[in-house]
Amino acid sequence: MITLGIDTCEGRGSVAVWRDGALVTAQKHESAEDYSSWLLPAVERGLRSAGTNLRELDLLAVASGPGSFTGVRVGLTTVKAWAELFGTRVAGVSRLEVMARQAENASGFVAASFDAQRGQVFGGLYKRDVKQGWSLIEQEMVIAPDEFVRWVAERVGGGTVRWITLDPELFAEAPSWKERAAKGETLIRCADGLAAGVAALGEERAEAGNFTDPLLLDANYVRRSDAEIFWKDPASHGK
Repeated sequence: MITLGIDTCEGRGSVAVWRDGALVTAQKHESAEDYSSWLLPAVERGLRSAGTNLRELDLLAVASGPGSFTGVRVGLTTVKAWAELFGTRVAGVSRLEVMARQAENASGFVAASFDAQRGQVFGGLYKRDVKQGWSLIEQEMVIAPDEFVRWVAERVGGGTVRWITLDPELFAEAPSWKERAAKGETLIRCADGLAAGVAALGEERAEAGNFTDPLLLDANYVRRSDAEIFWKDPASHGK
């Protein structure tokens, strides 16, 4: 099985080719270049390095958010176009779940997060059960780091949490994090280049028959766009 993994959720994106449960090649987005111009050449380089092409892919796995509006949209639009053109099956996955699965393989709670700008993080709390697998606790969110830690603490009660993040420095001065650290919990820095994890999770979903209909593939932005936040009804102008 050959899977192409795509993550364009924010600046630290990547693409990866995954074959039969193993990483073949990966390309990281390490510049300020827009995904609209970076993604296609990066995919072409990756596929060429892996000795394959778009027509031979069995699965397109894509991170559907949370993340930036432009980045997520570019990734999803590209995957939808290829799925229609080549008839390739699709699996949309959460970037935060991919991150959570990077934590050491044990049962229990895992809190995943990364910088959402504006003093906030995208965050999600997951739980892994040895028999039932991974599950999301409530909904992914955009929230201040200190508030995220408090929210997680309320949900797990006295339970232990494994914390994994792309941006541990955002939690350094949070009073609620200092309380968790005093209990012996630590922040695991997640490695970037998450497309390999996207491909791996997508392949796992595919093997279970859990594909995403390309027509229904939608972004999980979590945060409303600036247009929505600042838009004013013309009828209310001046009020």
